Amino acid sequence: MGSTAYVPQSFPRRWLPADAELTTWEQIEPWYRRLLDQPIESSAELEQWLFAVGELNAAVGQVGTKRYVAMTCQTDDPEREAAYLEFVRDIEPRLKPVHNEIRTKYLDSPHRSSLSIERYHVFDRAQENRRALYREANIPRETELSELDQQYQKIVGAMTVNFQGEERTPSQMAPFLEENDRSIRQTAWELVANRRLADKETLDALFDQMVKVRVEVAREAGFPNYVEYAYRLRERFDYGINEAVAFQSAIERVVVPLARRIQEERKQSLGIETLRPWDVAVDPLGRAPLRPFSEIDRLAEGSEAIFSGVDPELGSQFAFLRSNGLLDLANRKGKAPGGYQTTLEDDRLPFIFMNAVGLDGDVRTLLHEGGHAFHALASRGEPLSAYRESPIEFCEVASMSMELLGARNLEWFYSNDDANRSYRQLLEGIVLILPWIATVDAFQHWVYNHPNHTREQRSEAWSALIDRFGGIVDWSGLEEAKAHSWHRQLHIFLYPFYYIEYGIAQLGALQIWQRSLADRPEAVAAYRRALALGGARPLPELFAAAGIRFDFSEPALRPLMDAIGKELDQLGP
Repeated sequence: MGSTAYVPQSFPRRWLPADAELTTWEQIEPWYRRLLDQPIESSAELEQWLFAVGELNAAVGQVGTKRYVAMTCQTDDPEREAAYLEFVRDIEPRLKPVHNEIRTKYLDSPHRSSLSIERYHVFDRAQENRRALYREANIPRETELSELDQQYQKIVGAMTVNFQGEERTPSQMAPFLEENDRSIRQTAWELVANRRLADKETLDALFDQMVKVRVEVAREAGFPNYVEYAYRLRERFDYGINEAVAFQSAIERVVVPLARRIQEERKQSLGIETLRPWDVAVDPLGRAPLRPFSEIDRLAEGSEAIFSGVDPELGSQFAFLRSNGLLDLANRKGKAPGGYQTTLEDDRLPFIFMNAVGLDGDVRTLLHEGGHAFHALASRGEPLSAYRESPIEFCEVASMSMELLGARNLEWFYSNDDANRSYRQLLEGIVLILPWIATVDAFQHWVYNHPNHTREQRSEAWSALIDRFGGIVDWSGLEEAKAHSWHRQLHIFLYPFYYIEYGIAQLGALQIWQRSLADRPEAVAAYRRALALGGARPLPELFAAAGIRFDFSEPALRPLMDAIGKELDQLGP
């Protein structure tokens, strides 16, 4: 494990009393009013005032984060649901106008011009953008969207099927898709697909309402469509819609042929006439499925060993998370789907949530979320709270790089042969996920560029994109499941237009991986130096600090795919 125990630095509050109660709006508002009424006579006072604002924002934000974490860990607990919805309904809507007042006080301060331009450029750009987008009339709409998000979590969290005499969640069915018995795979896949289809009307109606409200938000803010609004909302200052569409096309030209080649080889190895949806996860040579662990503690212990192999200090940091209740890893009924890392902002500590069921992919997920956690820990000493977060495009470099950096340290879980199998699955998975990213991104562009579409048109658009970017999977007789397969992608529901970031970041992570093949210690050191910057520099500079380029054009994509192809050729089957 880690060579030295990780003891996090303490960051006691300097302005807000440590015992301040912040659970209701009546307790929270006076602190913001005190900041709004506070006179600011110099740039030094303005900077200290900003630190106080960040301190209060972090303390209030942590209240909401803890309630969100509790709710997602058990979506069928009425008390947790009520507590979360209380924050969403009673506190967040009142915070937004106050945040705008705080923002305006800063932006209109005559002392702002005396602050360092280099230091505050990124912060100022974001604050000006947020003020430009703010509309008080949108607050009820944003509250409604938060409530709709929670409904999606609850609907999906309640999904179960009965299989082999047991009630199981969709996540718990995933291991059966790796069974060598094709009939078991097919039964498992169809059970889950049909269970999702049982809620298709509910989920379609939920999404219809989400689209409607989002379009209203964009129009209220003065935008002709939600696409342009979403790009501004996500603060995409360093690329735009045209670059995203070009990236989709580059993936179609460069990655899709390689993905189809991988699937064609899979079909040949399996000795089947057509590749069906239940054939894409099984080992193509008929070997037993990779089962890295059966107990959650084993997953955590092994992951700690992997992190220590990448860098001993990272292993110690993960050990701290384990021993301080900052992980919830096991799948169970009632738990929200997916995985995430969030930050307890007041404590400046990360929390990791996932749904592990014993798969090879679970190890990868924990490496991924661990990368996010290390990012949060690396930047926790930054005094300006806004800079303790990075743009998503670089946050995902932190996580995806850790998947690749840890992929050659799997001896805790596997023999050498199985470790190579896992590494192959990771590299092939990168090739296969990029077309999926393009599909999801293109779908969202279509949805919000055609806001008055019908459900039938939406299904047709999705199916056409599956044909454009997908592999060689045969969906015959499964057309309805194919047309609604986007329902399982929670980003489409909860985080509109948050998905292309994974593709952009994947290219950054692949560059770090390439560097690590030549000089692993320096690649890891540059990676960690870049994480420590948080969000204090523009996106291209964060990439540069890691020794990589912010570039997702076709000329940048092609050599990275060539490198993966070469590595796959050198690996065993």
